[in-house]
Amino acid sequence: MILTEVNDKASKKAFLNTARNIYKNDDNWVCPLDNDIEAVFDPLKNNFHQYGKCTRWILKDDNGKLIGRVAAFINNKKAFNYEQPTGGMGFFECINDERAAFLLFDTAKKWLQDNGMQAMDGPINFGENDTFWGLLVEGFSPPSYGMNYNPPYYKAFFENYGFKKIYEQITNHLDIIKPFPERFYKIAKWVSQKPGYEFKHLEVNKIEQFAADFIEIYNDAWEGFENFVPINYNTILESFTKMKPIMDEHLIIFAYVNGDPASFNIVLPDANQMLKPLNGKLNLIGKLKFLYYKWKGVSRMRAIVMGTKKKYQNHGLESALFIKLGEYVLPLNQYSVLELSWVGDFNEKMVALHNSMGATFANKHLTMRYIF
Repeated sequence: MILTEVNDKASKKAFLNTARNIYKNDDNWVCPLDNDIEAVFDPLKNNFHQYGKCTRWILKDDNGKLIGRVAAFINNKKAFNYEQPTGGMGFFECINDERAAFLLFDTAKKWLQDNGMQAMDGPINFGENDTFWGLLVEGFSPPSYGMNYNPPYYKAFFENYGFKKIYEQITNHLDIIKPFPERFYKIAKWVSQKPGYEFKHLEVNKIEQFAADFIEIYNDAWEGFENFVPINYNTILESFTKMKPIMDEHLIIFAYVNGDPASFNIVLPDANQMLKPLNGKLNLIGKLKFLYYKWKGVSRMRAIVMGTKKKYQNHGLESALFIKLGEYVLPLNQYSVLELSWVGDFNEKMVALHNSMGATFANKHLTMRYIF
């Protein structure tokens, strides 16, 4: 086997094509956009490079056939929040060959060790955890945009190498044609009509203000969780800008209480239903196809992230946001499924919310750690 670090145009292309080789006979797989993958490794497009670094490798067999790839990265804002300095590995793809998989894991491990790390989490992203994050272990169905998909045999690779589960990431589906449970609907209706409570959908021409409101809510809502690192303005503005081509402003709703940013629900049309025919290529032909599929056949939405300031939690705001979403979506007669992705098994409040809405299980990912 021949291992090569990605450092030129040819090896970058090979890194992207490795996945196409692995999944060429898998009808469920949706090829991520080449541009989205490359943006992760571009310091000009991913501001995580400001406080970290990354590299990646491709693996070929003796005949020159692509058989695997992996990336390794260090986020200095998070690496030292654990008992041992911890880096990350991700974008792992490999044929069904444990020897090849272990060589890729060893390569990531050695690079991380050489850079002072004592453990690695994987498979994760060099960025926020809303995309390219987690090992799929249940629910091998066509993935939504940004969600990791992999063959079932990857689980044995990670476990046999010595990775241990840190937490589970559960994705649920909601049949939006089916009415909410009566109790849920009553609470949401009551909250949405309370004096001083206001609901606004995102407006692209005011995206800077909504990004600021998002940060204020998000950092307040999540700061109590273990190893939380506050999100910064540039990161979220970068994310909002990336969402522009596929967003429907009316699906992204913020709640305010007497003018104070209180809660949000970020929902996007499932871009993978638009992107599957493109095979990762968004060239001129790809863009024309994208524009065509953007308005045809997209029946699934994805709720990427929700958040509510602590002082407004248990006020029913989350329920009200879903009711407001339904008021816009149902008359369209376009969407049938809302994917609620993903909620960690440690987030009891969000798990309870999913259950109260009548959501059903879709798939499970694992975030894992290997201590050297």
